[in-house]
Order: sequence, then structure tokens, then C-alpha cells
Amino acid sequence: MLKRTSAALLGMLLLAGTAAAQETTIKFTLGWKTQGSDAAFFYARDNGFFKEEGLNVVIDQGEGSGATVTRVMSGAYDAGFGDMNAIIQNASTRPADAPVMVYMIWNQPPFAIVAKKSGGIKTIKDFETHTLGGAQGTPTTRLLPVFARKNGLDNAKIKISNMAPNLQEPMLIKGDIDGALVFNITSYFNLVLNRQDPDKDFNWFSFGDYGLDLYSNGMMVSKKLLASNPKAVAGLVRAVNKAVIAVAKDQNAGMKATVAFDNMINAEVEKRRLQFSYEKLIVSPEMKEIGVGDVKDDRMARAIGIVVEGYQLARAPTPAEVFSREFLPPRKDRELVYTAN
Repeated sequence: MLKRTSAALLGMLLLAGTAAAQETTIKFTLGWKTQGSDAAFFYARDNGFFKEEGLNVVIDQGEGSGATVTRVMSGAYDAGFGDMNAIIQNASTRPADAPVMVYMIWNQPPFAIVAKKSGGIKTIKDFETHTLGGAQGTPTTRLLPVFARKNGLDNAKIKISNMAPNLQEPMLIKGDIDGALVFNITSYFNLVLNRQDPDKDFNWFSFGDYGLDLYSNGMMVSKKLLASNPKAVAGLVRAVNKAVIAVAKDQNAGMKATVAFDNMINAEVEKRRLQFSYEKLIVSPEMKEIGVGDVKDDRMARAIGIVVEGYQLARAPTPAEVFSREFLPPRKDRELVYTAN
């Protein structure tokens, strides 16, 4: 009896060891420090979605959504959450190395100009006679000349005060600048944390409403992972897709997973950020038409043209170079219904 029991235990251990050995480890970088808008990745991990796909996804904090691209290109990470427009820039100059977006999450662009309602900026025409605070190299700042051209503004009349990103909201509140060139999901909550009311006291001018219909953040993978393990890429996309849809229905469950990953966050603020991401960046008429995760190729081509102009790139990559829908689940499995709770 003892021998049979020992043999059974040994068999179970061998099976467990085989299963563990078959798991594919994927090093995954977030776009920034832990935020509520990252909840789907933590939810997928904590609810076993990655494990169901035979994946061990190791999640690290990021250094900026543009930096996700360079982290993946360096080989330090296999995949991550980051900016499509940074992929376009790198695909123009280093097509063999640039990662590929395989699941678009933020269908709407977060690039915006924010100004105090009590100040002098009431319309975009007012940019010409006021000072905007911008961080050098950020998409909002770099694309301002394209914004101006598309909207008939004289870019030479718009004064830019260069500053670190963390100074934009404090200087806007003090009145040292008239407006700030920002990432709305970041700036909105910086204002909240500075005891401001972003809706009542500030005007928001979204680039997407003024002709710069860009895509934004999603899940990208390295070309190496695409080539060496497409099965793992498909599993990663399926797992994240399930989590994005689940968190759309239950933000409290998403926040539970987020706090489990990092209990130092301000859970109340980060839940609002999570809901903001769905309401302002994920849910859109286009997403409802084509499903979460996908893009429209004609819009992507226009977005590439905007980035090429804004960053003065020598070559425009094709939509197929920067986005692949090869790994997307069927349309019926990408139906997202958001309910704030």
C-alpha cells in the first residue's frame, strides 16, 4: 500500500514538473508605475488566464509608454503595454527590430491640451496668444505643429515653455503657463491629486477631436517572440482579451488584482483612472463596430502619416508593419460592454 501511494505521489510530482517545464515565461513591462488602467493584466494573472494558456507572465513596472518600445527592442522584455506611435517611429528607422502591436486597447488618443477655464484659453485659436507648457519629446508636444497646421493655426505664434512633465500641472495651477500639452489620463489625475476639479475648472482640447485621430496604447510583442513562439503570442492575446472584457464589467475585481500587485497605490484614485481609461480611451463607436483589440487599416494609415509628419520621419511604415490582427480572437469573443460600478 505504501509503495503504491509513493508511486502515485511520484507520478503526480512528475506530472506537475512536466506542466511547469512546458510553461512559457514572458517578461512583460507596463507603460508606467502601477495604475488602475493596468488592471486587466493583473486580473489575467490572478485569475489564471495566463496559466490556462501555458504562460508564466512576469509583470514589471514601466518607465513611460514610449519606453516600452525600447525595452522590448533591447531584448529585456518580450512584450508590454505601450504607445503605437512610438512603434511607428521605430518601424520607420529600424523595421527589423521594432515590436508589433497585437492588441489595441486605447482606441482613442490621450493627447490633449488642458487649460484653466478661468484663464484666457477658450478655443484652440487662443493658443496663438498664450504660453503652453510642454515636455520635450512627448507626443503631444512633438505633434503640436501638425495640430496647428490641420486647424489653421499659426504655430509660430504659439509660445512653448519647456519643462519636466511633473511640473506641468503645478505651473498650470499657479498660472505660470496658460495651458499644458499632456497625456489626459495622467494629467487629469495629477490635477485630482493636487485637489483640483478637472471637469469643473479646466477645459480639455483632445487631439482626436481636432483632426489627429491617432491610435494609442496597446499590447505589443517583440519580433523575436512572434517568430519563435506564435502560439504563446496567441495565448497572451486571448488571456488579456478575456481580462479586458471582464474588468469592463467589474472594476472592483480589477482593482482587487491591482492592489494585490501593488498595495502602495491610492486605490480610490486608481479606480477612477481605471474607469477613465474605459470611458475616454477604450470605448468608442469604432471599438463597438470592430470589437476591442482591432484597428481600421485606413485610419491606421492616416495615423502613420500624422506621426511621419510630426516626427519628420524619412519612411512611412505600412499598417501591417506596426499592427497584426493575426492573433486576435474571433469578433464575437471581443465584444466589450462597459458598466461603471
